[in-house]
Amino acid sequence: MGETTVKSLENRTTPSSPIVADGRFARLRASTPRRPTIWFEILLIAVSYWTYSLIRNAVPEQKTQALKNADWIWRAEESVGLAFEHAVNHAVNSVTWLIVSMNYYYATLHFVVTISVLVWLYRWHPGRYAAFRTVLFATTGVALVGYYLYPLAPPRLMNGQNFIDTVLVHQTWGSMASGNLKHVSNQYAAMPSMHIGWSLWCGLTIFLLAKAPWAKILGVLYPVATLVVIVATANHFWLDAVGGLVCLAFGFLVSYFWYGSRPHHLPKLVEPAPGAVPRRAPAPAADPARETESADGTAEQPRVGSGR
Repeated sequence: MGETTVKSLENRTTPSSPIVADGRFARLRASTPRRPTIWFEILLIAVSYWTYSLIRNAVPEQKTQALKNADWIWRAEESVGLAFEHAVNHAVNSVTWLIVSMNYYYATLHFVVTISVLVWLYRWHPGRYAAFRTVLFATTGVALVGYYLYPLAPPRLMNGQNFIDTVLVHQTWGSMASGNLKHVSNQYAAMPSMHIGWSLWCGLTIFLLAKAPWAKILGVLYPVATLVVIVATANHFWLDAVGGLVCLAFGFLVSYFWYGSRPHHLPKLVEPAPGAVPRRAPAPAADPARETESADGTAEQPRVGSGR
């Protein structure tokens, strides 16, 4: 009997134990997902975005080099027959209601949808929240390197190409790099496009985790629509979108190495925090084989003796 008791204690595992079911020791990770804390996450996101904006806007506005890089990208796109930004920009600008809608799309959904997906992850996929958040943060962080190393003017600021700055023409509230707001934002940080980086993150997250087919479809359409918007408003070349895709791939790579798994393969729910009082498990059913019926009809447990 004593031997049986020792075995049961050895096989028993707790949520924080590094022992897996097959008895082998798993690598103990400090990065194991835990339940996110709402105020910490709000503070972390606010401070991170403030830091990102501060660093991005502190990058020197190398106007001459940024315009040279824009000319080079334009020629590169022409050489492969994919310099379609000018045609899209002028075609969409001729439909006032459409281009005005795109201006507001560019200015607002970039933040609204991203925050909404973060909230959805926090509420419904807490076990995957930290991993997906790491993807987003790593994507945004590496973009800063691109802004510093490769200053790039958006198409609307190019010389002699006749691109239309749709925010200025239609006098809509939109780009932080237009009108009176241009002095508080680095206008020559177009590569990579974080409108694409963030929208792809949102779209992939929804596509991978949502169960409803209509939600998956929206997840696919969102980055596609964003690509059309950034080109139509002359805020980015399509090659800037490729840069955003590369940054997102880096973000997923960082998350994979940190958590040892793809974000959507992590458990949906998380283990309780250390020190939390676990829920009381229901009492196990009585084992008839280990009970004897006494003469008065009450259940009597067998005596534990020395084997005699």
